[in-house]
Amino acid sequence: MAQIERIGKYQITEVVGRGAMGIVYKAFDPSIRRTVAIKTIRLDAAEDDRANAVLARFRNEAQAAGRLSHPGIVGVYEYGEDGELAFIAMEYIQGNSLREYFSRGTRFGDNDAVSTMTQLLEALSYAHEQGVWHRDIKPANLIVMRNGKLKVADFGIARIDSSSLTQTGFVMGTPGYMAPEQYTGGSVDWRADVFSAGVVMYELLTGVKPFAGTVESAAYKVCHENPPPPSQVRRDPAIPATYDAVIARAIAKKPVERYESASAFRFALLDAHAAPVRATLSEETIITEAARPMKIEPTHPGSASTNPPTPTAGRSTAPPPGWDPALLKQIESQFARFVGPVAKVMVRRAGRRTLDVDELYALMSHELDTDEQRKAFMATRAGLAGASPSVRSGPLPSASGVTAQRSRAPADAALTPERIEVAQRRLATYIGPIAKILVRKAAAQTTSSERFYLLLAENLSDTDRTRFLTEVGAASSGDRLR
Repeated sequence: MAQIERIGKYQITEVVGRGAMGIVYKAFDPSIRRTVAIKTIRLDAAEDDRANAVLARFRNEAQAAGRLSHPGIVGVYEYGEDGELAFIAMEYIQGNSLREYFSRGTRFGDNDAVSTMTQLLEALSYAHEQGVWHRDIKPANLIVMRNGKLKVADFGIARIDSSSLTQTGFVMGTPGYMAPEQYTGGSVDWRADVFSAGVVMYELLTGVKPFAGTVESAAYKVCHENPPPPSQVRRDPAIPATYDAVIARAIAKKPVERYESASAFRFALLDAHAAPVRATLSEETIITEAARPMKIEPTHPGSASTNPPTPTAGRSTAPPPGWDPALLKQIESQFARFVGPVAKVMVRRAGRRTLDVDELYALMSHELDTDEQRKAFMATRAGLAGASPSVRSGPLPSASGVTAQRSRAPADAALTPERIEVAQRRLATYIGPIAKILVRKAAAQTTSSERFYLLLAENLSDTDRTRFLTEVGAASSGDRLR
């Protein structure tokens, strides 16, 4: 199937996920120049009751999350339909779900567990105050961003005020995390989210699910059995017993026996912790994700390894050969303003791909989400102490295996894959991931590098245009655009 290049006004840059009835894309909103995620579902697939229920959930997600505006909840910008697709445009998040952390065996200390939970409960408290309860809180729907902040995603089966989705023949939720009343068909309110959050807290502390097993056995355990208190689950270090009563109340079988609100759960948890709580997860926990190979360029679906990464922090954070450690530290400090403590790992990984300061900046800016962030980071380049344009002591391959061309290309120079790649990286620092599409289209129109650069520069403001042409070695061509 041909790659979709546009959905509505959004310009598609890559596929980031696939499901049974739809695809999730990374895209660019040209109106306000920001990266977004586009979640889609095929309208022509809605031909039976189950498919219609999925479509109803999809629309419900847009309605539920769209009325919420909170830093701990993935923002939804728009619901629309384009041809055979229904789509939701939402906030693009760089991070990984708690489920992925759990599947890699990441150990959460009680400090990180409490930090995660306080962020989750703050977001749930806000949603409940707006008359929305999620009803599917689980690790897969909790995203840890690179800066250690938590985002709640997927309001597909959320309940809004007194409205409800058609549920005939379907149990809505995730086995092992659903509250008992969701299994039995009883009245479901915000306290179902309190139950699910309690299950997540248990798993954060112990590393095991309190209600594990097949769908049937998990359902039976949720409704009829109590798991061992967390402090009785063997861990090193041992889990403080102060959390036992807090979790027991959160996962009580009867809603009336649980905390009356997410805020009440949060306050009880903070009392049990009895210590300062970080606003973000610790660097030690986040670094597990950061140790994975950094994605500099978009990849094709399915090209990533399915094997879980092996944390190799020693190799990941060692200064790459040929770089001045003091200079790298300056760049890491600047980049950390945007991505948090993982900046050290990301910058040093990129430093293995080039020994050129400007190229390193271009690579790193491509990892940022917004134009504002990219421009702010690029602006720090001028303030680096003792940094020349290049610290190269010898030839070193860049991302494609060739060194970036720093000298001006002759006016009649042929367009080569190397020049195309360098131009794409430079252009991306100004307009983000959409550069990939613009470069591909420009390259299809000409075989002249000079004309190619001019076509790309037409997408930039006058100031950025001149700077871009200088960077790719075509500064003398700037007047030809006018």
